Amino acid sequence: MNAILIKLFATALTLSQVTTRPDAVRTQFDPAKDGGQVVAILRDGCAHMRKSFDIEDINLDELISTAMEDPSAVAGDNAPKILHGLDIAELNTSYKQFCKGENPANSPFEAAAVIAFYNNAVKDLPSAEALRDIKLPSASVILDAAGKPYSETFETHGRRLVVPIEGVPDLVQKAFVAAEDKRFYQHHGIDERGVIRAFVGNLASPGRPAGGSTITQQVVKNLSVGDDVTYERKIREMIVASRLERLQTKPQILGLYLNGIYLGRGAYGIEMAARSWFGKSVGALTLPEAALLAGLPKGPNYYSPDKYPERARERRAYVLSRMKEEGAITEAQMNAALASDLGIKPPDAARQDSGFYLVDHVARETRTFAGLETLTNASYTVRATVNAGLQSALEAALQEGLAAYERGTGRARYEGPELNLSEAIKRIEAASPAPEPAAEPAPAPEMKKGAKTAKGADKAAAKAPAKPTVQPAWQRALASTRPPLYDVRWPLAVVLQAGKNGTKVGLPDGRVASLEPGPARGKLQVHDAVRVRLREGKGSLRAELRVRPTVQGAAIVLENRTGKILAMSGGFSYPLSQLNRVTQAVRQPGSTLKPLTYLAALNAGLQPNTLVMDSAVTLPPIGGVGDSWSPKNYDGGGSGATTIRRGLEFSKNLVTARLLQGGIAAKAPDSLQRVCDIALEAQLYAECERYYPFVLGAQPVRMIDLASFYAAIANEGARPSAYALEAVERDGKPLYRHPDKAPVRIGSADRVAFYQLKTMLQGVTQHGTAAALSGISAYVAGKTGTSENENDAWFAGFSNEITVVVWAGYDNADGVRRTLGRGQTGGHVSVPIARAIFQAAWANGVARTPLAPPSPEAKALIADLPIEPRSGQRVAGGGFIEHFRLKGGQVADTQYALVPRDTLYAMRPDAEDGDYANAEDGADVAGDLFGNLPGGRRTTEDPFAQRRSAETDSGRTADPWGLRRDRREEPQAWPGRDRYGQVNPVPFGSPFDDEGDTRTRQRRRDPDYLFGDDPGY
Repeated sequence: MNAILIKLFATALTLSQVTTRPDAVRTQFDPAKDGGQVVAILRDGCAHMRKSFDIEDINLDELISTAMEDPSAVAGDNAPKILHGLDIAELNTSYKQFCKGENPANSPFEAAAVIAFYNNAVKDLPSAEALRDIKLPSASVILDAAGKPYSETFETHGRRLVVPIEGVPDLVQKAFVAAEDKRFYQHHGIDERGVIRAFVGNLASPGRPAGGSTITQQVVKNLSVGDDVTYERKIREMIVASRLERLQTKPQILGLYLNGIYLGRGAYGIEMAARSWFGKSVGALTLPEAALLAGLPKGPNYYSPDKYPERARERRAYVLSRMKEEGAITEAQMNAALASDLGIKPPDAARQDSGFYLVDHVARETRTFAGLETLTNASYTVRATVNAGLQSALEAALQEGLAAYERGTGRARYEGPELNLSEAIKRIEAASPAPEPAAEPAPAPEMKKGAKTAKGADKAAAKAPAKPTVQPAWQRALASTRPPLYDVRWPLAVVLQAGKNGTKVGLPDGRVASLEPGPARGKLQVHDAVRVRLREGKGSLRAELRVRPTVQGAAIVLENRTGKILAMSGGFSYPLSQLNRVTQAVRQPGSTLKPLTYLAALNAGLQPNTLVMDSAVTLPPIGGVGDSWSPKNYDGGGSGATTIRRGLEFSKNLVTARLLQGGIAAKAPDSLQRVCDIALEAQLYAECERYYPFVLGAQPVRMIDLASFYAAIANEGARPSAYALEAVERDGKPLYRHPDKAPVRIGSADRVAFYQLKTMLQGVTQHGTAAALSGISAYVAGKTGTSENENDAWFAGFSNEITVVVWAGYDNADGVRRTLGRGQTGGHVSVPIARAIFQAAWANGVARTPLAPPSPEAKALIADLPIEPRSGQRVAGGGFIEHFRLKGGQVADTQYALVPRDTLYAMRPDAEDGDYANAEDGADVAGDLFGNLPGGRRTTEDPFAQRRSAETDSGRTADPWGLRRDRREEPQAWPGRDRYGQVNPVPFGSPFDDEGDTRTRQRRRDPDYLFGDDPGY
């Protein structure tokens, strides 16, 4: 028996059952015993079909006779592929056997073969009950902190917002029924007339085969049996559709259909499609909009209004005419709808282009806090803490900062374009007319009736609608593409010219710019899509190529008081790596962990002016097990006696280590334990590794936990719990709301110690290792950090309102730890990024206020007294104002608690101060152990005073050490030379802007280093 006939008979067996005995459809037959019953079912089905033929006024006998006389007319070379190999003679014989009651001797029918095919097709048939109870995958809408739609989360093929059928206007329902299944309310799941029409049409009209599926069948295909183009799928589809009709009402089935179908632009279901195409809910759709959507199920790509607007118009016209034929609309309504524009919104309007790491984090929090298995099993409204403007700016700052680091160190490598638009441009050019040439100058306007002067005629002409211009194909291709790195903030441009005559790129707004190709010189091809940064100014528009860096980074902005995550990026680009390095990775924090040790020392009673020897130290192994520990400073040397304030400001490893020798507790292991106790209470770690390098940041930490600790410093010890999920609702009913709970106090240190630490960290930003922030140090305090061999570069800092943490480094998932390069420390790599983030926060609604004075509780236990800043010696007046702890109403004098006065007098003064030899501007300042500066200079300015001079606010920063000359607010961010050997200029405008006033200076060596040259850690 012919293979095609076997499939046709198996399909006919299915159709015969669901139309003549829908309550008793058999899904298994015995090939040896049930042949006669199969023949009877086929004959019953044919009799039923002949009645349908009569209704449809189709003469099947005549069609078969025509086919017998000229088989090529229906099954020739141009026939549909599904009919190739069909023997028309066998078909005619079978027709006579089952539809005309004849018993031909040469019957090709083999019941056993048909039964075998049928049994196999319906094996493991899906349940119709599953469709009755199905929960369609849905998209949940995420709102930002301002309550505006920010993002959607959905599964593949599940970007939908489920809407009850009662919420779909009657006119929209009629549009889809008229277009897809005019007998929907009459048939019982299978429209035999439609099946016959499709079969006969496929025989008589070669071309794309028709399916004849009903809306119920489409529901089953989309949600149950799949969309394989096979007879097996058709058989399964008909049986399940027939059963579904007996379980569900017509409105329920239509609701499943309207919520399940794909309608282009990534939208599934009528509600999401209405929002994606027209920016409105389904309830607000007009007649032409409803007709346009109703025309899309037949071919969402083929009839796409984005790609083929004329096809979309034609399909919409068909739907409107069908609606008029069915009496759903009047002729006047139809004509008005036909004359209307398509009215679609730009495709990018609904696309999320930032915050993907944060949205992932929100989804995880809904599982943890709200108890939701997934955000895609229903349509939820999720309220997040994200500040949308700040989020975009944070990503831009991080991406530009990482790329700038690689450019400045010569590590930038061009690996090819993000994509090439040649094929897209060709398709657009083939389907669209070429752009019209520029119009000739318009003639002088004629005087019109009612215009008293020529000027009036000009105004009348100006009101006339301008003829729309046709965008060039490259611009349309650029606008419609979804780039692979869809969250990268640099504009995507298309190369229009490449070669000896220079490189030009086209921008999304239609402008053309000259491109400096940089590392891609000689490698660009026409129609390559690349990332650029514009340089707008006098003359022609210029652009610089931006190359995706291989270095990674992450950043977070936390609200100090509440713990709300205002912005977060877990990597350079989410499509490249979904690992959120803020919450899912741990890295060595380097010196950003040093404040723990200083906090423990301050809480133990030491004052910020306590002197500590910045000199070599060796700590014996804990409990006599292991090796001794001999840390080193970044520059390998020491500067003698220094205050603990300056030890933190200049990130002295030796000072930090020496605090363990009696500065916190009598013995070093006990001091380490107290530091560990604070770390555990601050929830930086679940377990503290008790070895001395811990105090220099050797134990890896999560960035989000480090951010919470720095927020606690800003809050004088109150640690907030970071979170991004504010609330979850469904259908307007609240399911979860984040509890309004106050930050938890870190009891291992008191408010006085935290406030003293805060002022010391402000010194870091004013003149220490983060002096690049000196221009905003009235508002910001923080600490840089660099791990062993410059594998990690950090900055963690805070204002009164927010905490910002930035990390940069290479991923080491392959087990290889890659250095950023000598000198590429937290102060060089991460501080400029953090500065841009702080500026963006202030530009996006975060208050900019000077760092707050001590709280009333702390102020009662603090005395502000002048000191000489280098020696820490108290003076009668005119010195730097230090903040001293009061004990029993008196200032506890601990200046010489760790370095006796006699020891200092016995020591010879250093000829040169290592700190200042490495100062920000390269100044070489000599001084003795007691802080007497050259020429007897002393300074009276207070870096923590809340009253700032106009000079300071305009960019000149108060400097109690008198080290800096008149300097601009921005120091050099990216020292060194580029890969072409050219001097990298010093930027003074934006931390990432190398135009304008530039100058070179001596390379700064940041002392912020973990273990010096000690290879043991």
